[in-house]
Amino acid sequence: MAEPKAPKIEFPCPDYPIKILGDAGEGLQQLVIQVMRRHAPDFDQTCLRVRNSRNGRYQSFTVSITATGEDQLRAINDDLRASPLTKMVL
Repeated sequence: MAEPKAPKIEFPCPDYPIKILGDAGEGLQQLVIQVMRRHAPDFDQTCLRVRNSRNGRYQSFTVSITATGEDQLRAINDDLRASPLTKMVL
């Protein structure tokens, strides 16, 4: 039985979702905004969705960007993961 292949993404890909999980606080939100502005100039900050964990220790951020290529997505991932505030990027 053959392994199913992951679907290919066609670029540009509008409304590409990125989810960031990390320690709650202004620091992580500012990092997310800064990285998105650097790598996705059309990023609309008003579309940033924030959810707090039940006990308030963690936050998740969901952003949607127009993904222009694998290099852009890799750079966003690398920049977000470089911070100790970030626990996971999906």
